[in-house]
Amino acid sequence: MEPISSALIQAIRAQYTLPWRGTHGITHWARVREAGLRLAARTGANPAVVELFAVLHDARRRNEGVDPGHGGRGADFAATLRGTLIHLAQAEFALLHTACADHTKGLLDADITIQTCWDADRLDLGRVGTTPDPARLCTAAARDPDMIRWAGQRSGGEYVPPVVDQEWDGGRRTRR
Repeated sequence: MEPISSALIQAIRAQYTLPWRGTHGITHWARVREAGLRLAARTGANPAVVELFAVLHDARRRNEGVDPGHGGRGADFAATLRGTLIHLAQAEFALLHTACADHTKGLLDADITIQTCWDADRLDLGRVGTTPDPARLCTAAARDPDMIRWAGQRSGGEYVPPVVDQEWDGGRRTRR
């Protein structure tokens, strides 16, 4: 089973309270997914965990600004979907849970899969006008100037990865 099914996206959307294509919404998740998979190819991170992190880490945000606890809420939401829409072994799910719960803590030291998740999210800071600081990235792959430039072109230019319209959003451009 693919990590991100249309049923999973629908379940996330059904409970998501912010604008679907807002700062922390589906287009951000798709860019995090792209960056994460690109990084995983270089870091050896678990791609299934990276993909699921992309769509779940901000799934329980309550606002587009400072939102303490949203990572933990996203991790807990993921736990409610385990066994139905999320199919990971216990060790893999533990990585996903930790990656989501701790993604805003500014940590650098963790399992390579968790580091890859965090870096993928941090590489999309261009959407809020910030260039990622290499010193705040966990992996050499993310600190690579070419990777930072690649991610910055996508996030700063509000690039929408094709997966959004072709698979995840069913072509709908509605906002909620």
